Amino acid sequence: MTEISSVVHCDPDILGGTPVFVGTRVPIKTLLDYLEAGDSLSEFLEDFPTVSRAQAVAALQLAKRILVAHANPA
Repeated sequence: MTEISSVVHCDPDILGGTPVFVGTRVPIKTLLDYLEAGDSLSEFLEDFPTVSRAQAVAALQLAKRILVAHANPA
């Protein structure tokens, strides 16, 4: 299981503490904004080559895990 610290990094000296992909200056929110706008994961990766496919998929898996864990039962 992927841990948040292996995918997401927050540092006050990098974009004012905005959560970014580890080893980059690319905000996690940018991936979500791309997907929300209807862009594909491939388009995001083309525009941000410092983010690996594995990192992007891991971030989405973490988001899924968090959302599912906090969902209210029907």
